[in-house]
Amino acid sequence: MLSRFHTTETGDFPSPGGILKHVTVKSPALGARADASVYLPDQARGLNRVPVVILLHGVYGSHWSWTGKGTAHTMLQSMIDAGEVSPMILAMPSDGLWGDGSAYLNHNGKDFEKWIVDEVPRLVSEVTDNASDAPLFIAGLSMGGYGALRLGATYPERFAAFAGHSSITRFSEMALFVEEPIDAYGDVDEEETAVITAMLRNKDRLPPFHFDCGVDDPLIEGNRLLHSQLHEAGIECSYQESPGGHEWPYWIRRIRETFRFFDRA
Repeated sequence: MLSRFHTTETGDFPSPGGILKHVTVKSPALGARADASVYLPDQARGLNRVPVVILLHGVYGSHWSWTGKGTAHTMLQSMIDAGEVSPMILAMPSDGLWGDGSAYLNHNGKDFEKWIVDEVPRLVSEVTDNASDAPLFIAGLSMGGYGALRLGATYPERFAAFAGHSSITRFSEMALFVEEPIDAYGDVDEEETAVITAMLRNKDRLPPFHFDCGVDDPLIEGNRLLHSQLHEAGIECSYQESPGGHEWPYWIRRIRETFRFFDRA
């Protein structure tokens, strides 16, 4: 396979039941180096169309967040070992490392969308020998939830299903978290970049999707509004509220359910 990347640097770290790979590539979309963590369970070895789950982190984080704080890889491995879900590969990229968070939106001359939607799946295929046309899923938390819901709805032909946890639903909500002024992202159209806009535009082509939010989360009203808008538009989805705030204990509980949701899809 001809590599898409000018350079690729990979380090393998054995984990009980699989291998955690830390990967740095020269990203054409970003014009810079970019990082990802990839988890390959032992049960996926020798298979060539293993589903790939992209997990997007929130503000302040990087590619290590879902493993270092979320223990996503060990949780998935325990579920595979128990027969709860089929083997999956996890791809956990950085967001491009712009400011406190790139919002997974294109700005400042960097194509953050292409990095996630096109280059990360290619990276996974290159470092694991998995098929480039393997089923693809995407999920995320907070800013990563915004990225997952918006990109999943914007590119419905790319994803078999998508999910968001404690998601930002409109770009202006980034101001709750980042140090950078909102205008530093360039001329971002608030309506054009809203999650609901992408979902309405592609309402007849959306794959299955799920989103949830803790009742003590500062983003709960935005998630409730999105659910109401989807209901009014006749768009079928799965939405859930449960105890919890904007915090890792909540996200760790919810990502387990997302793995099950993707496995059913």
